[in-house]
Amino acid sequence: MKTRPTGNTSNADWMGSLCPALTSMPLKHLAVPGSHDSFSFWVDEQAPVGPDQKAYVKHLVAIFRFLAKKVMKKWSMTQNLTFREQLEGGIRYFDLRVSSKPGEPGHEIYFIHGLFGHNVRDGLNDINNFLNIHKKEVVFLDFNHHYAMSEEHHHYLIKMLKDVFGHKLCRIDVVEDITLNYLWENRYQVLVFYHHPTAESCPVIWPGSKIPAPWANTTDATKLIQFLETTLGERAKYGSFHVSQAILTPRVKTIARGLVRGLRNYLVEKNLPTIMTWVEAQKPGIDGVNIITSDFVELVDFANTVIKLNNLLIKDRPGT
Repeated sequence: MKTRPTGNTSNADWMGSLCPALTSMPLKHLAVPGSHDSFSFWVDEQAPVGPDQKAYVKHLVAIFRFLAKKVMKKWSMTQNLTFREQLEGGIRYFDLRVSSKPGEPGHEIYFIHGLFGHNVRDGLNDINNFLNIHKKEVVFLDFNHHYAMSEEHHHYLIKMLKDVFGHKLCRIDVVEDITLNYLWENRYQVLVFYHHPTAESCPVIWPGSKIPAPWANTTDATKLIQFLETTLGERAKYGSFHVSQAILTPRVKTIARGLVRGLRNYLVEKNLPTIMTWVEAQKPGIDGVNIITSDFVELVDFANTVIKLNNLLIKDRPGT
């Protein structure tokens, strides 16, 4: 399976191009494409193994060093496109896992998925630069895993989010009231979700409970689809945004079998047709999909497929 060209910018302004019937709907009813482990397009093989890894992984790396890190890289990277390229392609939800580097002075925070990625500030600046140009585009930033972070680290990151995005940060409100029209009127472009109690007193940082992302934790595409259907059926009772993680998760034995091939070649590519068939059959709305995430979003026409689902909402409106 060949990677699609990374220069696709056709969806850079897709939210701003939606018809008024859709921009007045609650954002939780629209279909929004997202990426899984959004920052993993680059990992640092020179840095220590991340604190998110189990002891036996760290032990193997201590023995095999760079060879082990080469293997880790193949299984840690779930995206090829940078933040800017993902945004230009239509991705609007970012799954973010962060960590300090134990032993490093100061409070710098880095993206993490087995291996350390770029520092968070650089990534946030890239996103903000895109939003400065595309004034009607809105992003979800979901900080759902934090490693080796003290209270000082959390305060440092929260202040960083305020410093980078400023007035673009959407204040916490009733989820049902959050429409694109509402966001545009208030010049909001960023909804930050933070899965840690440190942010509870901050009016512009939404609690993680407002964006549940049930995880199937399976290598079986059929079981994944069943899980996605079940959790969609339960979403209405939460009154929140909702993430359908259309991803497969490798187990230790999966990695052992496909050691040198990596996540993309061994697990993702062969199962993408099944997953995309499910995505294409979905419908947004009250009981339908909201945010859908995928690995390697450029391998198929993922973002475009999700965005086009919103046309189904127009067809259902009276008089259409």
